[in-house]
Amino acid sequence: MNLIVFDIDDTLTKSEYQHQLAYVNTMKAFGITVINENWRAYLHHTDSYILKENYNRNLNSNFEFSFIDDFEKRMTELILDLEPVSAINGAQDFISNLNINPDYAIAFATGSLLEPAIVKLDQAGINYNKDLVVGSNLIFEREGIVLEAIQKAKTFYGVDVFDNIISVGDGLWDLKTARNLGVHFIGIGMKNYQDFKKERINYHIKDWNNFNLSDAENVLFNL
Repeated sequence: MNLIVFDIDDTLTKSEYQHQLAYVNTMKAFGITVINENWRAYLHHTDSYILKENYNRNLNSNFEFSFIDDFEKRMTELILDLEPVSAINGAQDFISNLNINPDYAIAFATGSLLEPAIVKLDQAGINYNKDLVVGSNLIFEREGIVLEAIQKAKTFYGVDVFDNIISVGDGLWDLKTARNLGVHFIGIGMKNYQDFKKERINYHIKDWNNFNLSDAENVLFNL
């Protein structure tokens, strides 16, 4: 059995605008008002790590993970007040078909906090199991989030070792994570296409309407 680990924002859901607006406004609501919004400048591209960095800088105290609970609740409320997110083209059908494909397991690994991620999946109509979704609530590094998703998938599907693991994402941080973990990678979306091209990734798609699983297997697994 193979495993595909999906990023969520701009990989399965059109949610970058809602996510960033709710995230930044939640920081401001907690007194974190001087915010570096150059997300690429951070060592780890996750909500928890970026929150920690800005928390420490603004509040002159050491961040603790226990702060996440109240922050996540407020951020979720703000997302629910915004226009609902929709699915990336073709994502609903692809995930639904993959759920009944006996050769594949799926999991979700996101730099987002968990509850906002669940809201986005629900609003976009993605067919998922919450037990297979890992957010950044207790993990700063994307590598750790993906590894936790892999472990959850092994438990859920009763698999000791997957034959192949594919990570799918829209950002260079997703590519970097896949390379650090030694797993296959599929890039999606046009926002970072030129960067993906410079990195010479093996497989890229505009959206899920343009995806062919057999073609991806041939390229990634060298069949």
